[in-house]
Amino acid sequence: MNVPNTLSLLRLCAVPLVPLIYFSGLTGANRIAALIYLAASATDILDGYIARKYNLITRLGRILDPLADKLMAFCVLVCLIVAGHAPLWAGIAVFFKEACMGLGALVVYKKISDVPPSNILGKLSTTVFFSVCFLVMVFQDIEYRYAGTVNTAAFALALALNIAALCIYVGYLFKGRNTKSENRE
Repeated sequence: MNVPNTLSLLRLCAVPLVPLIYFSGLTGANRIAALIYLAASATDILDGYIARKYNLITRLGRILDPLADKLMAFCVLVCLIVAGHAPLWAGIAVFFKEACMGLGALVVYKKISDVPPSNILGKLSTTVFFSVCFLVMVFQDIEYRYAGTVNTAAFALALALNIAALCIYVGYLFKGRNTKSENRE
């Protein structure tokens, strides 16, 4: 197993730490959980950089990396929903969006034994979603009049970008642009 895949596996193993810490009752537990989320995001950036720079891209990595990212993001979102800091509809929307993408990737994987690469809008939507979740976790203890409205608007923006990325992804799948030669990085 190469370094990028090991980083993705470590990120996957860190997923259960977030709710354990977040709901532990420790002082500053939300901020500690946010730091775990930040560290996981940093390893995501690092593993992608290392994989591309040293040509260490593998089929396992193209499956493990997005799986770890999606599980971590969904876990954080569920924590925020349970704690009352994110709307339930956000979790439902993310679940269905990821289910659609997962099914699409599975269909493509069965056809060409590979998964489609992410697009720039997908990366942007992931960054915005991460930022919203991270900031809500860090600042959830601050009471202000419009906290719920601001959180809801932030999640709506993040999800709008996610849905736009999904539409581009679906269009990519239906245009038949996924061939073995195009999926090699």
